[in-house]
Amino acid sequence: MASKYAVVFGGAGFIGSHLLKALVASGEYETVVSGDIQEPRFVVEGVDYKRVDVTKPIAVDVCPNATEIYNLAAVHTTPGHRDWEYYWTNVLGATHCADFARRVGCNRIVFTSSISVYGASEEPKDENSALMPDSAYGRSKLCAEEIHAQWVNENPEQRRLVVVRPAVIYGYTERGNFTRLAHLMAKGRFLFPGRKDTIKACGYVEDLVRSFRFALDCDQTHLTYNFAHVERFTSEAICDAFSSVAGYSKADRVVPISFMMLGGFGFEVLNLLGLRSSINRARIRKLYRSTNILPAKLVELGFQYNYDLPKSLRHWREMSGGEVFK
Repeated sequence: MASKYAVVFGGAGFIGSHLLKALVASGEYETVVSGDIQEPRFVVEGVDYKRVDVTKPIAVDVCPNATEIYNLAAVHTTPGHRDWEYYWTNVLGATHCADFARRVGCNRIVFTSSISVYGASEEPKDENSALMPDSAYGRSKLCAEEIHAQWVNENPEQRRLVVVRPAVIYGYTERGNFTRLAHLMAKGRFLFPGRKDTIKACGYVEDLVRSFRFALDCDQTHLTYNFAHVERFTSEAICDAFSSVAGYSKADRVVPISFMMLGGFGFEVLNLLGLRSSINRARIRKLYRSTNILPAKLVELGFQYNYDLPKSLRHWREMSGGEVFK
């Protein structure tokens, strides 16, 4: 079997750290490199951590024998950045990762895009749905998809590209929406913004990184797929799962969206006065809207999920020490 060398750009992040763990655990790689400008969420023994800024050309010596490139590097928190920042990192990063692949002769790239390329909608979206991004983040990710597509189309007989569009991904060291939800529910402070039936497509990080290997093994020239649980969960169902797994009190309080938006405006005013807060109307609006995403391609290809929602929350809690969700 030929030697395999993997480099993960954005490897210090939440998904990247779990991917590095899986790559090392497989025992298939001579070298696993993480290229990032951040400190890792958790350190994986056996990984060669290197400082790499994907907004700049990537030196060949980062991983000169790379046989697989995983491009996870991104500015992604929305809202939270100025529009140009999404393009600066996500488009330049795609350009430099593709150029690095050309220079080292690597023929396999996995790129994590986003469901934001579909835009906000209550209607279900699968891989055949129209791409209508309505944010700078979504538009920058769509541009990055096209840059990677250009790379694979230069030599389709040899090159392989996997584009993954994840929904909300949760798990150990996520530090995002699911972690905040768990901590609010633990304190009995969670309030539903406007309704309980908002559909929130989501997926567990352990199954996500398994899907990368599955997709590469399908050996298609250019494979694009959504990643989320097959079952679409409402915000109420997600809260109920946390209650069942962790023993939290059931969340049942709904605040009218008009009041929530008024409160968000108040926090924006305070922010202008120097009292910083992450709460604003854009974030509240995002919580209110559904992300109704279907992983149709994975189902068609026969991918087997290891975790449903309750099982994944139990596993996450165990990894966190059995008490809180870290």
